[in-house]
Amino acid sequence: MSTDATAYVPPTEVDLVTIKSILPHRYPFLLIDRVRDIVPGESCVGVKNVTANEPHFEGHFPQEPVMPGVLIIEAMAQAAAVLVGVSLDLAGKGMGTYFMSIDKCRFRQKVVPGDVLELHMKTLRGGGKIWKFEGRALVNGKLAAEAEVMAMLNRGDNG
Repeated sequence: MSTDATAYVPPTEVDLVTIKSILPHRYPFLLIDRVRDIVPGESCVGVKNVTANEPHFEGHFPQEPVMPGVLIIEAMAQAAAVLVGVSLDLAGKGMGTYFMSIDKCRFRQKVVPGDVLELHMKTLRGGGKIWKFEGRALVNGKLAAEAEVMAMLNRGDNG
C-alpha cells in the first residue's frame, strides 16, 4: 500500500475564509462565524456570535431583540453544509446544498444579542446526495433549539 503525501486531510476547525469557500451565503445571510470540533462525515460544532448589529433585530423585536427561530435553524443547516464540504473536500468547488426538510423542531429559550450560539450537528445519514443531521443549538450549555434537518448536495456537476 502506498501513501500519497498530497492526500487530503480534513481540518478539525475552519474559519470564515474557508466557510465562504464552501457556502455561497454572504452578509446578511451568512450565519456562522466558525466551525470547530469537526469529525469528518460525523459531527461538528458551528459557532455564531450573535450581535445587536444584525438587521433582523430592528424588527424582531425593537424593544426586546430575539433571534428568529428560522435563522437559528438556518445556522444549523449552514454548519452542517460546512461539515459536508470539509468531509468531501469541496471547498472552492461550487458545492450547493438545498434544504429538503426540517423535522422535530423545538425552541427552548430565547437567543439574544451577546449570546454565543453553538450549533452541535451530528450526521444521521450521509455520504451520497442526501444528508440528514440532528442539530442542537446551545447558549452557555443550555438548549435553545433542536431539529433534524435534511439537505440535498449539488456538487455543481448536475450529477
